[in-house]
Amino acid sequence: MNLATLDVVVVAAYCIGLVTIASLVSREKKGHEKDSQDYFLAGRSLPWWAIGASLIAANISAEQIIGMTGSGYAIGLAIASYEWTAAIALLVIGKYFVPIYLEKNIYTMPEFLEKRYDHRVRILLAFFWVGVYIFVNLTSVLYLGALTIEIVAGVDMLYGMLFLAALSLAYSLYGGLKAVAFTDIIQVAILIVGGIAVTFLSLDKLSEGAGVIAGFTYLLDNAPQKFDMILASDHPSYMDLPGISVLVGGLWIAQFSYWGFNQYITQRALAAKNLREAQKGIALAAFLKLFMPFIVVIPGIAAFLLAPNLDVSDKAYPELMKLLPAGLFGLTFAALIAAIVSSLSSMTNSISTIFTMDIYRSTFQHVAVSEKGLVRMGRCAALVSLIIAMLVARPLLGNLDQAFQYIQEFTGFFSPGILVIFLFGLFWGKATAHSALAAAIVSVVVSLAFKLWLTQVPFLDRMGLAFLVSAIAAIAITLYEHKGDHPKAVRLEDFNFKTSAGFNISSLAVVLILVAFYSAWW
Repeated sequence: MNLATLDVVVVAAYCIGLVTIASLVSREKKGHEKDSQDYFLAGRSLPWWAIGASLIAANISAEQIIGMTGSGYAIGLAIASYEWTAAIALLVIGKYFVPIYLEKNIYTMPEFLEKRYDHRVRILLAFFWVGVYIFVNLTSVLYLGALTIEIVAGVDMLYGMLFLAALSLAYSLYGGLKAVAFTDIIQVAILIVGGIAVTFLSLDKLSEGAGVIAGFTYLLDNAPQKFDMILASDHPSYMDLPGISVLVGGLWIAQFSYWGFNQYITQRALAAKNLREAQKGIALAAFLKLFMPFIVVIPGIAAFLLAPNLDVSDKAYPELMKLLPAGLFGLTFAALIAAIVSSLSSMTNSISTIFTMDIYRSTFQHVAVSEKGLVRMGRCAALVSLIIAMLVARPLLGNLDQAFQYIQEFTGFFSPGILVIFLFGLFWGKATAHSALAAAIVSVVVSLAFKLWLTQVPFLDRMGLAFLVSAIAAIAITLYEHKGDHPKAVRLEDFNFKTSAGFNISSLAVVLILVAFYSAWW
């Protein structure tokens, strides 16, 4: 594909507008110097609408858009369970996790672990997350994002990576989380508009100009197998989405680990003006998760009928973009760029936060480190992390046929243990630091053993089993130590988990909508 002149103008306008707005929102009042709270947590001033939009922008990247559209092409609507179960996880996290995080007044998730367990747990998880964010998450978004741009626009991958990294740094390096969060509103708006355009045009094409409703009806009538939400055991994709256990098994491990304890996600809630704003923002994100399959999965199912002979399912989205006229193609291409750079900026900001607050500051705690020094170190960490990611991207991912799936499985080695550490830390007063360390180690060992010797068991089910084994190990060590309640235990009786009427109504609406979806396409 080649960008028309109008498309280039649209993309250029998007990039210029993004950097301009980021610069404006990053300005400090005269006489005020940006401190660590301003840089890493936006001065704890984020309103609900910025939190909700930023949660989605941080989550969705270009390879996920193309990957989920490809999964819609190959599997069907069943892949939407990843989005829809996330909505439930978000609401639970907003009600029960976020109140504790905000009361603890933390910057990072490793900091919570020190306040609940000890410094060893904090520093271990800090180094782990920095390593994973740089060598797995940041590298994958940068590499696969550049690959996406190469497929869609024909831009060489090297130049694509340099462009993405430069754009991400241009609007986020100075302003920190505030610049990221407020520009994410624009990113999500462009993402949704571009996604709707692809969905509408593909459905209209199916109906031969009769409209979207007619196109969707045609889709239901001519590809009913693509609307099975629960896959049978003989389905070719059963190993990826193992039937009913998707709703009751390992997928919840991934959801709660990702949305509840992942720094570049939780950082938005930590930066909220107050608890109510954080919960309203999380409710908004939950509603947006319900909507996402209709702009990333439904087009993939439409492509199954429009272009049934694609050799690779991930070519479905680029194929559908051919339907877009000049200008609208540029807007949709800008939406892909928006998805990439918002994820990049979120990850680099979280890397800099963890490195600065959990590793750098704790290492030099005997030295008086100024607020200006912390901000400077955060900017350096963000810059260096992107440089490292660009250098190692091709060597790490260039020879993998299914890089995204490989990365998901790699992070799945650690997710069960991390979930055990945080769940027990939040809700079981007796859990000890040794049990937390054991859960982390057991999770990796058991996950690796399952991968090597239980290859016939679906990946999500293996995650569920690894979680159970890690939990049992943590419980056994805690009971063996029999020290009673940990001195740093979270005292749940001190918290009021009562939520506002608006949050409760939103939660009920999300649940009812999901019941309707699964009832319609069981």
